[in-house]
Amino acid sequence: MAIFRAMIARKFSSATVRSLRVCVVGSGPAGFYTAEKMLKAHEGAEVDIIDRLPTPFGLVRSGVAPDHPETKIVTNQFSRVARNERCSFFGNVTLGSSISLYELRQIYNVVVLAYGAESDRVLGIPGEELNGVHSAREFVWWYNGHPDFSKLTPDLKSTDTAIVLGQGNVALDVARILLKPPTELAVTDIASHALAALKTSSIRKVYLVGRRGPVQAACTAKELREILAIKDLYVNIKETDLLTTSEEEEEMKNNRIRRRVFELLSKASSSAAPHPSSGQRELHFTFFRKPDKFLESDDRSGHVAGLQFEKTTLQGRDGSGNQIAAGTGQHEDLKCGLVLKSIGYTSIPVEDLPFNFPKGTVPNTEGRVLSSDFAKPDYGLYVCGWLKRGPTGIIATNLYDAEETVASISEDLEKGKLTSASIKPGREGLLQLLERRKVQVVTFSDWEKIDSEEKRLGSLKGKPREKLTTWKDLLEVTTK
Repeated sequence: MAIFRAMIARKFSSATVRSLRVCVVGSGPAGFYTAEKMLKAHEGAEVDIIDRLPTPFGLVRSGVAPDHPETKIVTNQFSRVARNERCSFFGNVTLGSSISLYELRQIYNVVVLAYGAESDRVLGIPGEELNGVHSAREFVWWYNGHPDFSKLTPDLKSTDTAIVLGQGNVALDVARILLKPPTELAVTDIASHALAALKTSSIRKVYLVGRRGPVQAACTAKELREILAIKDLYVNIKETDLLTTSEEEEEMKNNRIRRRVFELLSKASSSAAPHPSSGQRELHFTFFRKPDKFLESDDRSGHVAGLQFEKTTLQGRDGSGNQIAAGTGQHEDLKCGLVLKSIGYTSIPVEDLPFNFPKGTVPNTEGRVLSSDFAKPDYGLYVCGWLKRGPTGIIATNLYDAEETVASISEDLEKGKLTSASIKPGREGLLQLLERRKVQVVTFSDWEKIDSEEKRLGSLKGKPREKLTTWKDLLEVTTK
């Protein structure tokens, strides 16, 4: 194939002697920051980024809310990295099926796993499998046009009430998308199928439910301020939930973010009308409740009709110093027809990779993957991002994470811990293997074709882009 011949020719025509072959698995922020830091730290490094999707940028494309375009500007920086003559992007390449981790390690001196978290934590309570119960990740990928979830059909018509489990930023994102006027979303890059569903949505009431209290709410002030600013929105917070203990007062003195979130919630509560007006959309912050079981509808077999919650109280602290929500034995039911679980993402292990299943991370020390017995580093194999630390932090957190991992790689190189580059084929070996397996590789130039087509389609509708949302459509554009 032409792509393979062109890539190999590019390799041999370069004047730079490239002695260090690096493969980064995953093209989200962790992957691109790692590539950028490697290119700067090692002038002889050749860095290849592979991703199972035909589109780069990971959660910047599929996770960041469509009404947050300013957050996506970082893709300009990542694009400059991909265009570096010593860097290549290869999409539609899946670790595990297109190529194994063992094979990658035979081809490259360094392999950095930065493929993030593509699954969800589960509650493990009765009824979790009912129709109408989705993870927030699935819902986010649906409205952001991820090709794996373009066919998802969340039922927004059969109920006026949705429950979002969790009170972090992702929970606030999905609640905001459900409550925001569709006319405001129509000028964003939201997927067309999602916009159409939201225009005919019957959802008028959203409950954001947390196990602990407002002092422990996991969202940031920015996200909270944004959802509270939705036009003509009735906000309900029980005054009794805002009562604080002396311990919580001390906690807020030492944590500016928590104090600001609490102040915003208190202000929203004190300024709210006593009751919603007719037809007004409603947002209910519900604290000190943990889900006990999902309730099945009597009228629609197999479909969720609500949740039973156990009331909680704060007792003691866990190993991380967080206050623990303990059940009180008192229960209450909340009716709904849609549930979105925003209780955390988790990563997926691959063959030949040590994995900590309770944490959903790869055991490592400063980014060095530990051997199967967790006793010592498996030199040459590294990790970055959510796979390294768990699904926490913001986009910029991955920058510091990448710096640490690249510093470990550099140290291991200096100490002679990595295999000699002369026996590693790198990009040439990867492309030859993928060609033998007839993998339709998507290069960064191919992605630019997708990018141009999406922007062209978006301009026809007054949107920044109209995302192509199926594997077929994405791959077809690259062949034109």
